[in-house]
Amino acid sequence: MAAPVVVLDYGSGNLRSAERAVAVTGVEVVVTADLDQARAADGLVVPGVGAFAACMAGLDAVRGGALIAERVAAGRPTLAICVGHQVLFGSGVEHGVRSAGVGVWPGVVEQLQARRLPHMGWNTVQPAADSGLFAGVEDERFYFVHSYGVRILAEAPGRRITWAEHEGDRFVAAVEEGALWSTQFHPEKSGSAGTRLLTNWVATL
Repeated sequence: MAAPVVVLDYGSGNLRSAERAVAVTGVEVVVTADLDQARAADGLVVPGVGAFAACMAGLDAVRGGALIAERVAAGRPTLAICVGHQVLFGSGVEHGVRSAGVGVWPGVVEQLQARRLPHMGWNTVQPAADSGLFAGVEDERFYFVHSYGVRILAEAPGRRITWAEHEGDRFVAAVEEGALWSTQFHPEKSGSAGTRLLTNWVATL
């Protein structure tokens, strides 16, 4: 029997911190690579740290891309974090090498145009209008650790895009579309604001 929330284990870190952060909201959380459990869960969390290509390789190894597509098609709540967020886009370019992403959203993950990289620490965001994810935390700060991001993403019906800036370079901080929500920052490292954000997500289960 699947737990209400599964944190997908595909070999890309932050699993336990994500598990603990979601559990603080009061739901049962299990970390597993079992696709049946992940498919059956009320909510799925896809974390990720490190390189885009390595995360995609790990996700492919557990057929995670197909799992995410299934859940999107079925309207089952899914939350992706950091590189888990990045791999949802069409492709990623690191050190001149382009790797294919899951391709749920059009967009290229590329190095931010900033003098100081990584973009590490607390930053504000500009939430999308009527954001469910940021309800009650629209003016809070969240914790980022990344050098790459999506700097162009087209508006679309039902797609809510939250933006942030680092040294004047604007990038996608979060996306909400149907049951699929994702954040470039780390809610699990964002203190009480992150807990409230995760609580907003859990409320959709």
